[in-house]
Amino acid sequence: MQSIVLKNCRAVVPEGILENASIVIEDGLIGEIGGRAPAGAEIIDLEDRLLLPGFIDIHNHGAVGIDVNGVERADELFEIGRFLAGRGVTTWLPTLVPDSDETYRRVIAAVGEAVRAQDNMPVARIAGVHYEGVFANTQMCGALRPEFFRTFTGGEVNELPTLADGVHLTTLAPEIAGGIELVGELRRQNWIPSIGHTRADAETLERAFAAGARHVTHLFNAMTGAHHRELGVAGWALTKDEISCEIIADGIHVHPQMLLLALHAKPADRLLLVSDSVAPTGLGDGEYELWGERITVTGGRTQNERGSIAGSVITMLDAVKTYLRLGVTPACVSRMASNNPARLIGLDRTHGTIETAKRADLVALDERGNPVLTMVGGRVV
Repeated sequence: MQSIVLKNCRAVVPEGILENASIVIEDGLIGEIGGRAPAGAEIIDLEDRLLLPGFIDIHNHGAVGIDVNGVERADELFEIGRFLAGRGVTTWLPTLVPDSDETYRRVIAAVGEAVRAQDNMPVARIAGVHYEGVFANTQMCGALRPEFFRTFTGGEVNELPTLADGVHLTTLAPEIAGGIELVGELRRQNWIPSIGHTRADAETLERAFAAGARHVTHLFNAMTGAHHRELGVAGWALTKDEISCEIIADGIHVHPQMLLLALHAKPADRLLLVSDSVAPTGLGDGEYELWGERITVTGGRTQNERGSIAGSVITMLDAVKTYLRLGVTPACVSRMASNNPARLIGLDRTHGTIETAKRADLVALDERGNPVLTMVGGRVV
């Protein structure tokens, strides 16, 4: 692979912003930062643009008309991946909602095929899968279909199809029958358990924490909120420093001031941006079929026939822009969009920051926050 030098950029590195930086890319990895260009290297002048590590989306149900639950072939996932790469996402977890065993088998087979073929594709790379809400509380179903919810009696994790290699994350309500035992079993099988779609009380949440739960799915949404006489799931998550929380920064799922409240309450390395995007993302307003019912998208807000918000139509780029508009520094936003999710899914040794020897997964943004370059594994895509 030819060496590439990204010169004249404002690079967001762990220490802050490195002005007038040059980044050497060799064999798909970040080489010397600030060094001389190797002989014969391709030079890309970023003209003082902001360079960040590529965004990592751990909660994504689809885009450009393609629903992850409806996927049959790897090329459908690649189509989503091309769209995401164009918006700065370099790694993602296709996210399934509760469905039939047949659907799970079909989708996981397609994801496995995509993982095996993606190395030379100009797309955001798939790092694993996220099963959202298979073990959820029916009172907090949101847009999920409770007829597919399950409880845990000992073997249900083994019934979920898995990838031969990759991250496996699942969102669960610890108060369901067998919920605490489920958390322990997921940890034993190297899954990442995430608390969500839940009404659990503080005692149950503490038991889930003791069993190994360390993450919360879409903070504030599909969970009980904080109250001055009742901690609620959101209150517990905000005050438990060891817990990381993902948050949907579209200004619809969570009010902008609540986005800032979350950042003030949580340590900076414990808040993650996600899109929670659904198939209509990228298609504009209109009516669509999703998860067995009709949904509408109006002014960027989704709504199903039951009146619930049905995911978002944003990308990680939109979430990043939201926090930047709120006055949060690029270095902090970068942690939320890249380093923190990389650490949650165990990729932080190779992904998530601009440092020597890490994967050259990068995005350059212009002064309006729009991507002018996305690089995946050292290739401009």
